Amino acid sequence: MAKKASINMEIGNDGVAVITVHNPPVNALTLSALEELKRCYQEAIDSDTVKAIVLSGADGRFCGGLDISVVENVHKHGDISLLPDASIGLVVNKMENGKKPSVAAIQGFALGGGLELAMGCSARIATAKADLGLPELKLGVIPGCGGTQRLPRLVGTSKAVDMLMSSKTITSEEGKELGLIDAIVSSEELLAVARCWALDIVEGRQPHCNSLEKTDKLGPKDESLEILKSARQRYRAPHYSACLDVIEEGIISGGFSGVLKEDKVFKELVLSNTAKGLLHVFLAERATSKVPGVTDIGLKPRRIEKVAVVGGGLMGSGIATALIMSNMNVVVKEINHEYLLKAMKSVEANLQGLVTRGQLNQDKMKRTLSLLKGTLDYEDLKDVDMVIEAVNEVVSLKQSIFEDIEKVCSPDCIFASNTSTISLDVIGERTSSQDRILGIHLFSPAHVMTLVEIVRTENTSPQVIVDVIRFTKTMKKVPIVVKNCTGFAVNRNFFPYMQGPDLLANLGVDIFRVDRVITEFGMRLGPFQLQDLSGYGIFLAGVKEFVAAFPDRAFQSPLVQLMVENGREGKKNGKGYYTYKKGSKPEADHSVIQVVEESMRFTNIAPGGKPISVTDEEILEMIFFPVVNEACRVIEEGIVVRASDIDIASVHGFKFPSETQWRCHVLG
Repeated sequence: MAKKASINMEIGNDGVAVITVHNPPVNALTLSALEELKRCYQEAIDSDTVKAIVLSGADGRFCGGLDISVVENVHKHGDISLLPDASIGLVVNKMENGKKPSVAAIQGFALGGGLELAMGCSARIATAKADLGLPELKLGVIPGCGGTQRLPRLVGTSKAVDMLMSSKTITSEEGKELGLIDAIVSSEELLAVARCWALDIVEGRQPHCNSLEKTDKLGPKDESLEILKSARQRYRAPHYSACLDVIEEGIISGGFSGVLKEDKVFKELVLSNTAKGLLHVFLAERATSKVPGVTDIGLKPRRIEKVAVVGGGLMGSGIATALIMSNMNVVVKEINHEYLLKAMKSVEANLQGLVTRGQLNQDKMKRTLSLLKGTLDYEDLKDVDMVIEAVNEVVSLKQSIFEDIEKVCSPDCIFASNTSTISLDVIGERTSSQDRILGIHLFSPAHVMTLVEIVRTENTSPQVIVDVIRFTKTMKKVPIVVKNCTGFAVNRNFFPYMQGPDLLANLGVDIFRVDRVITEFGMRLGPFQLQDLSGYGIFLAGVKEFVAAFPDRAFQSPLVQLMVENGREGKKNGKGYYTYKKGSKPEADHSVIQVVEESMRFTNIAPGGKPISVTDEEILEMIFFPVVNEACRVIEEGIVVRASDIDIASVHGFKFPSETQWRCHVLG
């Protein structure tokens, strides 16, 4: 037996060496673990008593990939020599070309470098529902241990490109269908089957597969190159293009040539600003669910399995959709049959939209809808674990709802509001349940947007916060815990973001130039097109709220109101700053300049009534510096737990480009 660091090796009487990665909680690969893996493999190769090798992970998990602290250290020192030599030194030289076959015994998950190790083995045996994937592009890099070469050779170019570009996982069952997994067995049988399979390879009863040399799944070269060409049209970010270039190298020049290029490109990308930004966001996301004085005092989260949604409008139906998609039983409460029917149809339409986009199949849609019930009677809410109120922003209405649900729901039921403008203390003041009241602020469309603001009051119990953090994770959302204030964290930062463009317009800066500069920076939409899509009513309501709360730093202009008076409603009626026609891209409507000029005359802030001259950089500064200032206020006031929560709010809340997030983080 060889034992060192987080790697164990045991040689059985059957001549199979079982090498186990043990590094809780996800069996990540540290530098020392990788060196020990090499040593164990070499020892097994050199041993006369070892016939074959099984690679496994401890505690029901195979391997979660390279320890993220390795990359953090590289970023800290700017030194790529701190990266491990695993691709050639371990996977190629020891595992594939080491003369003794390896079989990967996978359970739980094999992600990133973990899956790359498994693909370097001669065969892969897995338990049911194990997650398999290469998520490196989400961190601004490409796989660095041969994943760009072995995955296409095992599952085909098309599926490999899809998995790599999306960073999504597949199950072991799908992996079996694709050829990535050789057999699926129970967890009790896993090691025994893997050992037998390894010996069968030695005896010639199973093939000794070197995946780097496989070509049958790649298909004709021209077809693979066409798949890559199509992918380049969809994925234009530099690190995505680099990944496709590396795949192409392997298709044209062979797998080993591809591995060499992959190693070179991986090291180049690791030190890129994109990788630094995306790693910051990744680590910030992991930190959001850690709340001092709440999540560190030993509380065990209670399961939330049945939820009521009061109000089935746009937000309510979106929330209900998100819940049933997370396999929760949902009751939608409405005030009459007409509204209830409309709510149920809205949920169905949301799911049908996912089917149309290929994100859901009809059978899954039918099963998901079976979790949804509708009611007009509060009595049907008596056995729910949580109630989410999602009605119009009317104080008396919300207060009445909270009074009614307190009468019928259990003492442990959590009461949540999706409000974005009304104090939770006011909403719950007529109840005696302030300790179980909090805000769950989702963003529209709720079944698509990933961020959730968990809004706590001075009275919200830590147990309820712990419960809801777990609840949002079940929904596959990203939670940030915030204190009760106007706009919470996201809208507090969004208000100044929208004020900057309004100010620039009234200073005579071309609004379409502003949109261009912002989209070139990385935002999905410019602020004026965003107004068109979200609706002018929402914008005006937000301005009113911000002005009332922060009059000392609010800029007011009549521009949007003048747009409404001019018969413009944005996308809603096809006419805003842009024109909208079905089947066509939005087009700038230059006649809107007349409305802008009228607003300029009213505000009279342009020097001499003439447009100011600004650079693109100055446009960015005038829009984003107030956002950074507001973020600093939010941090100083203790609205968020930590500064990085603001980054998550901006990335997931109003889609700030995560690959540049580190710059905003440094500015902040």
